[in-house]
Amino acid sequence: MVDATHAFLDEPPGDQNLTPYDREHMILYLRLLDAERDGADWQEAVEILFGLDPSEEPERCRKVHDSHLARARWMTEQGYRHLVRESQRN
Repeated sequence: MVDATHAFLDEPPGDQNLTPYDREHMILYLRLLDAERDGADWQEAVEILFGLDPSEEPERCRKVHDSHLARARWMTEQGYRHLVRESQRN
């Protein structure tokens, strides 16, 4: 299910502002949050969403999963405010 047009970093940017990377990966963030809500195993999520094999690169896969999930949570707690402000300006 990986979308090759949206290459990912091992860790998303940690800016306190919404980044182009965040905009490009919003669907991925939502899918990670959905997987967490549904109780999906992180290994299954990283394999499906990122196309990585946790049995080959367990440390990298865990880092990719956890850092993107943390950013997805940030989006729901703070990042969305940037989107709201932008929509109010338009």
